[in-house]
Amino acid sequence: MSSAAYSPAPVSDDGSWPAPVAEGPVRAEVAVPGSKSLTNRELVLAAIADGPSRLISPLHSDDSARMIDALRALGAIIEAVPGEGRFGPDLVVTPFEQTGGDAVVDCGQAGTVMRFVTPLAGLTRGEVTVTAHESALHRPMGEMIRSLRELGVDIDDGGRWMLPFMVHGHGHVRGGEVTIDASASSQFVSGLLLAAPRFDVGLRLVHHGERLPSLPHIDMTVEALGHRGVHVERPNDREWLVPAGPIRGKDLTIEPDLSNAAPFLAAAALTGGRVSIPHWPVHSTQPGALLADILSEMGARVSRRSGVLSVTGTGEIRGIDLDLSAASELTPSLFALAAFADSPSTLHGIGHIRGHETDRIAALVGNLRALGGEAEELDDGIRIVPRPLRGGLWRAHHDHRMATAGAIIGLKVPGVSVDDIGTTAKTLPEFPQLWREMLGLADEAAG
Repeated sequence: MSSAAYSPAPVSDDGSWPAPVAEGPVRAEVAVPGSKSLTNRELVLAAIADGPSRLISPLHSDDSARMIDALRALGAIIEAVPGEGRFGPDLVVTPFEQTGGDAVVDCGQAGTVMRFVTPLAGLTRGEVTVTAHESALHRPMGEMIRSLRELGVDIDDGGRWMLPFMVHGHGHVRGGEVTIDASASSQFVSGLLLAAPRFDVGLRLVHHGERLPSLPHIDMTVEALGHRGVHVERPNDREWLVPAGPIRGKDLTIEPDLSNAAPFLAAAALTGGRVSIPHWPVHSTQPGALLADILSEMGARVSRRSGVLSVTGTGEIRGIDLDLSAASELTPSLFALAAFADSPSTLHGIGHIRGHETDRIAALVGNLRALGGEAEELDDGIRIVPRPLRGGLWRAHHDHRMATAGAIIGLKVPGVSVDDIGTTAKTLPEFPQLWREMLGLADEAAG
């Protein structure tokens, strides 16, 4: 079923979305669409490969649409073709060549587009303007701009070190050696690695910052390159060597988005129910793969059988002290679950999420306090002290994961409304309908 087949989310007169309350234990199987992170990486690699590729069961969302538009602007041909996936067509990608002509790349709110497409702009011939939605212009880009200049890319940012800026493409990128501080985002590393095989002399990339968040996403990038015949050497955990050479065109099936499964699995733990996610991969570099261990640590029972991951709530939610540096995108869902735990929780290693769609740490703390909860901002994380909560407005702050966190809270707290549930379209347009289906409310929503 394509996303277009889903009913719009029912909203209140003020445009907010009343989060449905779970009347009892949730019991459902929920299929989620393809991974945003994998879809956008494979789109980039397909666009600079040596032949056509087909992406099977990709994600169709705002972020992937932005990536498709950006790559088309640079000259790639991307066609939707019928497929067997529930959530939309497959994509056939014909790579772009070093074509001339000016282009505009609007990244919207997609960090992957701004960090992955900018290196490709240097491979074209023409002037490429890179911009974004006004709510995303603040997102860190300085290290990417500086690094690309060192590698031979001509970028005019007006001295701002941020979006918008212009790339003067000369048809090739010299490449070579560069040192980068990717403490603010692992996407700086991934963006350079993805384009590196097309650089004249490849790339030697060294990270020198205090920390490197979201390492699984870098592993995902390295694995994606490997599947297309590019061997990335790692002399140590802060250095990558990518040779210049061809990237193979290939047909690939996109895994389900495991991080987008987090709210549904959290619902099982919170309500004492059982939620199953089909097609859960045996091995995955997605950070969401860590959910099985994390939810088990928080008191749920987790099982895996015949490609289906199931989480069963036990009636107990344990407070945790958790380093989420490898999977910071799970923070909003785990924060919401921790608000109902039997003891305080601390989530740390996540200072960099202040630079995501919103300052996620401040937004989560502010939202919970507005509902009568107790949470504290830490330098590198959040501390949550469970307290009785009341209904009220949960602000999404243009952030899809903030919106889904509000939905989790609303399962147990009557009267919670999310001011902009539509922001979930960034990575999961079907979220409101899938949520209601999980709760057995789909027919009501459709009527």
